[in-house]
Amino acid sequence: MPPTIIVADKPLLKIGCILGEAPLYDSKTAILHFVDLEDNKVFHLDTKTLQYTVEQLEESITCLAFRKNGPGLACLAAQGVALLPGNSTLTYLSRPLRKSWAPHTRFNDGACDSHGRFFAGSVWASDRGIPGQLWRYDPADGTCLVVDEGPFTDSNGLGWSSDEKTFYFTDSRANIIYAYDYDVESGAISNRRVFADTTAQGQAVDGYADGLCFDSEGGLWCARWGGSRIVRHAADGTVDAEIVFPTVFKVTACCFGGPNEDQMYVTTAHCVAGGDIEAAQKQEEFPDSGHLFVVDLAGKYKGGKWRHSFAG
Repeated sequence: MPPTIIVADKPLLKIGCILGEAPLYDSKTAILHFVDLEDNKVFHLDTKTLQYTVEQLEESITCLAFRKNGPGLACLAAQGVALLPGNSTLTYLSRPLRKSWAPHTRFNDGACDSHGRFFAGSVWASDRGIPGQLWRYDPADGTCLVVDEGPFTDSNGLGWSSDEKTFYFTDSRANIIYAYDYDVESGAISNRRVFADTTAQGQAVDGYADGLCFDSEGGLWCARWGGSRIVRHAADGTVDAEIVFPTVFKVTACCFGGPNEDQMYVTTAHCVAGGDIEAAQKQEEFPDSGHLFVVDLAGKYKGGKWRHSFAG
């Protein structure tokens, strides 16, 4: 049976990000937080009025998380786990990268489990022989450890099943989404296996697996960098639905939100992001690349509980 196709052809906000990423919806305030990774900005959008504020930082913010016990947001920045108090400043809690690696790699996507641990992936530097790795920061004792040495390419979309027994992690340039067994009490991962080989599924013609989110039925929605779409993976990894963005080339990340958790907010990247040599031509063909979208999924899908607040 072919996948259900949903078309999203009009942006919610023509925000013009170079590399929009990391959407995070606050159901208490109806604020959508997201970043422009390449322009070092954090946006806070009132989804009711479409008014927004912007924090300008001195380095890249790559992932956002709510905090359990403090003001502002937690985040991944280029060199580790940090706090964003809300005044365009950044306070690092951990900078675990080797000194010799730090100039050549950075952290990318991440998420927190129900104990408030921050799982974070780094990106490879192929010319330096530096692999992407999966890390875990535990605010209970301040440790930041590599929990899977990979080697991975660009670490990306990650999160948990609703019962937290399964952890998912994306190796973008390999076009593979992995699944692990997860022990929520210890934070240990084990038994890494392939959940979805998107190359074998025929999705890798134009791009890579990027950020993800989960719906209430356990469906995994994966943004396709260079694929103009988001695909829904069912429990067995197969694709049963797609959201197509005809005017966007690089779709980066997604999250559910809205009063009924049935609106999907989607960030995208300008075609220049990633060093595309045909950026100008691509941007003309896909003029809404870099803008923010919302997809109405009412009556079809609702958001699931797949990431949690940071305990630090």
